[in-house]
Amino acid sequence: MPRLVPLAAALAALLALPVDGRAADDAVELDRVTVSASTSRVPFSESALPNTITVIDREQLEQQLALTQDLSQVLANLIPSFTPSRQKLTNAGETLRGRKPLYLVDGVPQSTPLREGGRDGHTIDPAMIERIEVIHGANALQGLGASGGIINIITKRAPRQDGAVFQEVALGASSALPREDDGAGWRASYLLGTRRGAFDFVGGASYAKEGLYYDGDGRAIAVNDVQGDLMDAASHDLFAKAGWTFADGRRLQLTANRYELQGDNDYATVDGDIRTGRLATSVRGPKPGEGPRNRSTSLTLDYSDADLAGGSLSAQLYWVDFKALYGGSYWGDFWRDGRDPNWFDQSQNISEKLGGKFAWSRGELFGLRLRATLGLDLARDTTRQELVRAGLDWVPETTYESASPFVQAEWWPSDSVMLTGGLRYERGRLEVDDYVTIPANAGGSRFVQGGSPETSEVLPNLGVVWEATPALKLYASYAEGYTVADIGRVLRGITAPNQRVDDLVDLSPVIADNREVGLDYDDGTWLAHVAYYRSESELGSRLAFDSATRSYNVVRERTEIEGIEANLAWRFSAAGRVGVAYAGTHARYDSNGDDRVDSDLPGINVSPDRVTAFWTQAWTPTLSTRLQASRALDREFDLRGTRVASFDGYTTVDLQARIGLPLGVLTVGVENLLGEQYVTYYSQSTPRNDTYVAGRGRVLTLAWSHRF
Repeated sequence: MPRLVPLAAALAALLALPVDGRAADDAVELDRVTVSASTSRVPFSESALPNTITVIDREQLEQQLALTQDLSQVLANLIPSFTPSRQKLTNAGETLRGRKPLYLVDGVPQSTPLREGGRDGHTIDPAMIERIEVIHGANALQGLGASGGIINIITKRAPRQDGAVFQEVALGASSALPREDDGAGWRASYLLGTRRGAFDFVGGASYAKEGLYYDGDGRAIAVNDVQGDLMDAASHDLFAKAGWTFADGRRLQLTANRYELQGDNDYATVDGDIRTGRLATSVRGPKPGEGPRNRSTSLTLDYSDADLAGGSLSAQLYWVDFKALYGGSYWGDFWRDGRDPNWFDQSQNISEKLGGKFAWSRGELFGLRLRATLGLDLARDTTRQELVRAGLDWVPETTYESASPFVQAEWWPSDSVMLTGGLRYERGRLEVDDYVTIPANAGGSRFVQGGSPETSEVLPNLGVVWEATPALKLYASYAEGYTVADIGRVLRGITAPNQRVDDLVDLSPVIADNREVGLDYDDGTWLAHVAYYRSESELGSRLAFDSATRSYNVVRERTEIEGIEANLAWRFSAAGRVGVAYAGTHARYDSNGDDRVDSDLPGINVSPDRVTAFWTQAWTPTLSTRLQASRALDREFDLRGTRVASFDGYTTVDLQARIGLPLGVLTVGVENLLGEQYVTYYSQSTPRNDTYVAGRGRVLTLAWSHRF
């Protein structure tokens, strides 16, 4: 694999580092773990997916939340092929294996690919999460959007035992170290769960307030004025899940969630200077407009029948209403009539999703060890982007409707070999009415004739799993994933006259494949995982910065990505475990249209090579610790042989402790334990003066929780 950092060299880079801690399966939880049907689309799918799979269970999640409430940071800490978190409300530029993953909550899509706003990673409070399941690599299991993989957030569940009741109270506070008056944050949550006969319920509420972030040198980190920030913000969540299990095994479940994160707008950005290395910082002061905000409301109705026509049925109906308000900017003479030469406005993405997912699965077909799953996904996504003050749609209302039948099969020809395969037929229709672009565009307002372009694709997947021994498994797979380019960027940026939506070739689908071979080993003492993957798109979707408009545009080019993921862990005693993980990616694109890749994908599209390590230790029945380290390796980016950007790597170390008290549990977390001063990967690889920022310095978090 050209230019991939050898695994041995990457491991050597960590020899001087303290290793991080917990269980080895938190770096990469292997697919021996049963993955829920809401993720795999196949019920009873134990060890059945020939892919790299990470399962972040409740214990691992709680360990990471003792350090940070940023789910992107949690994913980056445990999955080296996930881009280091930007530590912002926006997750634009955070990719998995060099492509955008699809975020789900209990199988319900959160992403908004029609107008990719980079806010899909923050639609639910971490207090409501039971675990997170991640399938690495492009696939069409969940339909539109999973070109980099699937991140399925599984919400809290009721107790399993009849008659059981639990209540859970949690309080937490965090502060920059050294302490700053405006650098503190706090959070509180309450959960109630019960099961009474056929009925079960779990619900909760949470509130959190974040102060300003400070870097390793004690300087205030710049807020992201436009895209939004996790700091200087408050959030709350209301969550409820009620289920009814009938006597014959059928189950009906209704889930509701309402989440909001609102920026306080108390700080403004002082631009940095990339040429001199001066970092962007924050200063207190009033700003026009309202603080950036995420607001997500969802309802989900699930029904399952374990014995329908000899098989099992799962059905889901969902509705998601999502609004993402962005910070404001000055547009100059927006109306081009001189009425206001310094117009200020804010944009807001508004998306409504309606959908249904249906799957019926039956095993032991034709007297063979053969399971087949038949399914149908229906979806309607309506999205627009408005300018709030002007009252105009920057991106016109755009509706994507799809009907996608699929079939998936698993066959065990022997006790040690399993073959998988499936087809998904994705048929989509995009509807855009006639519209007029905003007057601020170059050339002024333009009339654009609407249209209804249609797409259809057959998306296959194939795989084989060989259980060579009870401890050793080898697998190989091929799968295709499907998404659309950021249609909103295309539609809002039209400046030429006489355009028709049906003629805009950039609405063509993005199809990414994922070829993967891997090895898993787990004998109870040693755990190992190694995977090599290669992904190609004939017509990819690269984000490129337009210096004239100071925004990113979608460029359609051939892309090729290959990489290695590996982890090794050793349980050296019943109370202790150490491990190390590595991910290396080599990603190229065709920059001149000759259908040959010749340049590196820029940093907003691909992660740096990374090494992580950990050490977990239970010192006593009431005291355990986790020490973890992450090293992002140096990287250079070239355009047809000429270096255009570079990244100087950095190392961070975190420490977490869990202490049992007579009443409840105290967790102590120190993020960036050594106070490393570093410039974030996004800031270095995608340099802009206003977003040229350092990462967080040393942060102390104390939390107390009690479940009774």
